[in-house]
Amino acid sequence: MTIYHFINREQLDLPKIYDILHNDVKLKLSEESIEKIVVCRTYLDAKLKKSDDPIYGINTGFGSLYNVKINRDQLQKLQENLVMSHACGTGEVVPLEIVKLMLLFKIQSLSYGFSGVQLKTVDRLVDFFNYNIYPVVYTQGSLGASGDLAPLAHLSLPLIGKGEVFYNGEKRKAKDILELFDWEPIALSSKEGLALLNGTQFMSAYGIHLLLKSFKLSYLADLIGSLSLEAFNGSLSPFESMIHLIRPHRGQLKTAERVRTFLKGSELMKQSKKHVQDPYSFRCIPQVHGAVKDALRYVEKTMLVEINSVTDNPNIFVDQDRIISGGNFHGQPLAFALDFLGMTFAEIGSISERRIFQLISGARELPPFLVDNPGLNSGFMIPQYTAASIISQNKQYATPASTDSIVSSNGQEDHVSMGANAATKAKKIIDNVQTILAIELMNASQALYFRRPLKTSVFLENFLEAYRNEVPFIANDKVLHDDMVLSDQFIESIIIDSEDLFG
Repeated sequence: MTIYHFINREQLDLPKIYDILHNDVKLKLSEESIEKIVVCRTYLDAKLKKSDDPIYGINTGFGSLYNVKINRDQLQKLQENLVMSHACGTGEVVPLEIVKLMLLFKIQSLSYGFSGVQLKTVDRLVDFFNYNIYPVVYTQGSLGASGDLAPLAHLSLPLIGKGEVFYNGEKRKAKDILELFDWEPIALSSKEGLALLNGTQFMSAYGIHLLLKSFKLSYLADLIGSLSLEAFNGSLSPFESMIHLIRPHRGQLKTAERVRTFLKGSELMKQSKKHVQDPYSFRCIPQVHGAVKDALRYVEKTMLVEINSVTDNPNIFVDQDRIISGGNFHGQPLAFALDFLGMTFAEIGSISERRIFQLISGARELPPFLVDNPGLNSGFMIPQYTAASIISQNKQYATPASTDSIVSSNGQEDHVSMGANAATKAKKIIDNVQTILAIELMNASQALYFRRPLKTSVFLENFLEAYRNEVPFIANDKVLHDDMVLSDQFIESIIIDSEDLFG
């Protein structure tokens, strides 16, 4: 069994996260993290015994109630009330793979020892992760400013025996799961509820989840675009390295190199071309796909800083004997990055839909709508409609959330990031792009039948063989929805080596 230790000197990156998620890696606090957590909690307890001075969120109310002093004997109740009262999420249930990341990133943030939590609280979060106990969290309710308050409240409720969790594929009462494992509910100490709720783990979990999916779809967009180029009898000359070395954007260079590699040895590409140029959707694959790759690197940099940071409030600095209230929970960097991710990745879908359109247009000796007997058969006419509809929806989703704000908490929280809305919106865009690529793959596979006996490269032929075992050639009209679903499932099932994803 592989175990990931939280060591403060080391940082999570995409390959590590990919490994943790795909290889069922278990978590364990390092001795260093344990010591930092214990020292910080001991310091806070001693501080509260020596002084009754108000410290925000520790012995005061929250938000606009920051001036309300709380008696010492009510501090535990204060923290429990905070968790319960802030669990106001609504909308759809957050996918479990994202909840798993929320747990991971909350543990990572608390492990640095600046939050004043009890060791047993962090240990219980580790237990939830390792035993695949996923709190029920909802998509709506966070303003992305005072942390992801509502989602993180739902993430934290099971610690105190409240709320619901998913376990073994079933939704269960949290108190029943605690009883199943013979665990006592956590009695939250001062500051703990605030440490659990203040943070950006909802936004950052969405961001990392979408990054992992985006790197995969970026790779597959290059691969599927290469198949479409072959099917359209396109030219490889726009992918030659000389062109890109005189405009050396990293993503552009990478895309052109990848397409050249995919098409190495292709019989189709070696045949003489009757046309001088291809449409932009083929010729400019390096420039468009490459710009998206560069955008992904910016988003990656922002997200990795965030998940390896302390994002609750206030923060406790033991060595300096300071407790400082600030705003590390504000999601503005994430909101910008998530909006940018959604806007840029929508272009992968946009250019893919244009290639779909070109393939069904009856150009370059391909039959109209990629079917025999067009007229009697409508063939691949309507999948392009579907792709076009999704593209327009993506344009609507791409309107930035980060330019919005709204006042909350009676004016105390008067500027918010809306990063949570940017996160859920970006997910819809990227899920939509997968569907569009699945439609393009259907079209390219169908079109390549009409290029026989010539073949593409060995690598792409092997890929097509696997695909056609799931989605075969369509000779006559049928219910194409079923094939579209199979194509989407095929893309979803593909596992790509992390070096190819992140290299």
